[in-house]
Amino acid sequence: MDKLLDQMKAVMVGHAIGDALGVPVEFCEREELDVSPVTDMVGFGSYPVPAGAWSDDTSMTLAALDSLASGRVDFDEIMENFVRWCAEDDYTPTGEMFDIGRTCLTAIRNYLATDGKPALACGLTDEHSNGNGSLMRIHPFVLYAYVNHLPFAAWLLLVRNGSAITHAHDRAALGCLIYAFVLHEILKDPNKESVGLGLKRAECHLRECGELSHYKRLLDENFADLDRSEIKSSGYVVDTLEAAVWCLLTTDDYRSCVLKAVNLGGDTDTIAAVAGGLAGALYGYDGIPKEWRETLIKREYIEALCDRAYRAWCAE
Repeated sequence: MDKLLDQMKAVMVGHAIGDALGVPVEFCEREELDVSPVTDMVGFGSYPVPAGAWSDDTSMTLAALDSLASGRVDFDEIMENFVRWCAEDDYTPTGEMFDIGRTCLTAIRNYLATDGKPALACGLTDEHSNGNGSLMRIHPFVLYAYVNHLPFAAWLLLVRNGSAITHAHDRAALGCLIYAFVLHEILKDPNKESVGLGLKRAECHLRECGELSHYKRLLDENFADLDRSEIKSSGYVVDTLEAAVWCLLTTDDYRSCVLKAVNLGGDTDTIAAVAGGLAGALYGYDGIPKEWRETLIKREYIEALCDRAYRAWCAE
């Protein structure tokens, strides 16, 4: 398998498996999971779906990738795909949409409210709309920028706008940009040192952003030394990015990383999905347990979408 294609599949499948591992215990308290931790992929629990089923995190990711796989960026088309997911159950593992975040739903409704309203005018801009709903689906934009060798300013704008169609506040967009720096560096050189390099590059290039202070703890060189009790696992974008990166830095393989993320409790599917995408990039496709890959629902569809995107992007 071509290295770039392998990386794309590792990120996408790594993300989806993290999502699926977290779905059955979403909203469970950390103390509950300390007593009965997740150790494997199971079904049901928080939602009536079987093992290997993923949530809105992966559905919205696939909706974005399906559009980007055409070889161009069309935010209105991406939003149309979100509508198809929300209204027609497209991009779902079981044929039924069972989870959606408030901010994403409101942005989709904003898009539908006025015919012809551009997608980039639909995202929420208030401070209370800084959940992790854009962070959880931003990696297809990073992959597009990486494979297509977009100029630096162009990929920054792409990631920012990729967030803005649902989450347009600077803090949410900044979380996506920090994530993009980290993923970009891991894709360039898959080793643990690349995580720190990505964070340093993000701090350097984004230092003028007024929201950067909210990510001060993540950008500290001693961040990985924080105790588990100091890591929050809510749906707040800052907490999710911190938790995902902390799990990546404090483990040494894909399995340990995503299980550590899930067992933090709270917003388990999204934290494990974000961590899983990064861990997939770091450890590669073959580093993802085979039994989990085989259990993941519609894995072949996810990989076929990667194939289509890869062919379109590399043909340009």
